[in-house]
Amino acid sequence: MARVYNFSPGPSVLAESVLRKAQKELPEYQSTGMSVMEMSHRSGMYMEIYSEAVKRITDLMAIPAQYKVLFLQGGATQQFSAVPLNMLRTGRADYIDSGNFAHLAAEEAKRYGDIHIAASSREDCYTYVPDWTRTNFSAAADYLHITTNNTIYGTRYTDLPRSSAPLVADMSSNILSEPYHVHDFGVIYAGAQKNIGPAGLCILIVREDLLSDAHPLCPQLLNWRVQAKNDSMYNTPNTFGIYMAMLGFEWLKEQGGVCGIEKQNIEKAALLYDCIDASALFKGTARKDCRSRMNVTFITGSEALDDQFVKEASKNGLVNLKGHRTVGGMRASIYNAMPAEGVEKLVNFMRQFEKENT
Repeated sequence: MARVYNFSPGPSVLAESVLRKAQKELPEYQSTGMSVMEMSHRSGMYMEIYSEAVKRITDLMAIPAQYKVLFLQGGATQQFSAVPLNMLRTGRADYIDSGNFAHLAAEEAKRYGDIHIAASSREDCYTYVPDWTRTNFSAAADYLHITTNNTIYGTRYTDLPRSSAPLVADMSSNILSEPYHVHDFGVIYAGAQKNIGPAGLCILIVREDLLSDAHPLCPQLLNWRVQAKNDSMYNTPNTFGIYMAMLGFEWLKEQGGVCGIEKQNIEKAALLYDCIDASALFKGTARKDCRSRMNVTFITGSEALDDQFVKEASKNGLVNLKGHRTVGGMRASIYNAMPAEGVEKLVNFMRQFEKENT
């Protein structure tokens, strides 16, 4: 059976060459005599894999020496709890509510402190990133939390907000897709299942001066200081997920690194948005000035026609295009590993579908 073009928002498409390499190495990794999935996480052979994964993401993102890279479990959602448990000192933090996951992160943080919603686009169904330029951030806030790309609603930050507090960013759906200066952030975290590797792994990049005492009730597994002291090995980590991430980082370097893949992502997104903007049938749901390059959301205006489009697209090898229930319509997630050919085939199908249904 031929591989389809998978537009799933996550778990999402992985580079085929990465999958083929993992397939080849699955029974035996190099000359170790065993699979990566069989290795002790504390063995010398596995620590080489772990160290190489850390080195590769450090190189790709130009992570400064004063930051610690951790590979954790629980995905990004678990960090919704870990962030306030590790960072609240005065008990107050600012959050910008720009989408579903940004909202959930703020709601979880409210369990542990005084959370101020500094800006929100919730009342407008998150069709844009709220204007933070006229926001008065809390003077005593321990941190400012943002979600750099909103997977469900197809929006992204085009500039970073500034406050006196450390900036904490959930980058789950656009990490490694465009360059960021890591020193602009106190903490970056991201679920792996969109631009890095399989689900179940979370990348955490934290400035070392923020690795201070966590809340007394913070579980050990959520305690960044404990995890950093043990190099993510306080308990058995997601060893195979880290191995797959290492392969993904290697693939990304072959694409020209983050700058190289950004160029590809800009071209893929432009091709799809140009098709939507020129269409008499399809309409984008996100405001143009903050459209995501990773998650393109669009509708026809008819639920029946949307359903028909998704079904017919699937029959043509274009799968997982159904939009989230809160937005409706369609969503094409075109992460790093989605080849340009997949976007081209989608655009050609959209044009043909429009001819047949208008």
